[in-house]
Amino acid sequence: MAEIDFMGVLHKSTQRDYLARVNDPDYPKAKAAELAKQFDHDYWDGDRRICYGGYRYMEGRWEKVARALVDHYQLPENPKILDIGCGKGFLLYDFLKVIPGAEIYGIDLSPYAIANSKEEIRDRLQVGNATQLPWPDDHFDLVISINTLHCLHAQDLHPALCEMERVGKEHKYLCVESWRNQAEKANLLYWQVTCEAFNTPEAWHWWFKQTCYSGDHSFIYFE
Repeated sequence: MAEIDFMGVLHKSTQRDYLARVNDPDYPKAKAAELAKQFDHDYWDGDRRICYGGYRYMEGRWEKVARALVDHYQLPENPKILDIGCGKGFLLYDFLKVIPGAEIYGIDLSPYAIANSKEEIRDRLQVGNATQLPWPDDHFDLVISINTLHCLHAQDLHPALCEMERVGKEHKYLCVESWRNQAEKANLLYWQVTCEAFNTPEAWHWWFKQTCYSGDHSFIYFE
C-alpha cells in the first residue's frame, strides 16, 4: 500500500470561496447538501452552488489521470478495469484512449448519472452500490474509486472497502477527502455537500487496516 497522488492536478485547478459557499442566501449549506445527497439532477447538472453545476465531458481532462494510472501500474494487454462511483463514466471513457483493448466496467448509485453517462460506453455502466459488487473474487486487474467512499457512513464504508479489496487482483487505487488541521477541517465542512466520513489520514489508515484494504490511496485536502 502506498500514497500516490493521481488527483492533485485536477483538485488544485479549482478556485474555491469557502465562506461564500456556506453562507449562500439561496442555497445555504444544509439546503445544498439535502439536494446533493439525492445524487440526481441537482447534484450533477443543477446550480453550481449545489455541486458541479453541469458535469460535462472535457476533452483531455480525465485522460491525464487515466494515463498516469496506466503508466504506474503494470497491466496486462487487455485489462479488466472497474470504477466504483463512476458517475457519468468520463474516466473510463478516457481509459480507452490510453488502452483501447481495455475491458471497462463502472458502477454508481445514481440512476441519473448512468442515464446521462458517456453514450459510447453506457452499456458498460450500471446502477449499484459499492457495498455489494456483482462480480466474483479477483476479477479485475485494476479497481479504482475516486471521490466516492468518503460519502459513505461507517456501516457502509466497511463493507465497501472489503468489496473493493475482494474483486481486485492486485492493483487498486482510491482517493478520498481528508483533513490534517483545523483549517482544512473547516474548509472541508464548508465546501463538501456529500461527505459523511470526515477522517484524518490516520483514521483512514485505520479503516484500511480494519478492512484489509491493500491498494494504494491518495487524499484530497481543502487548504
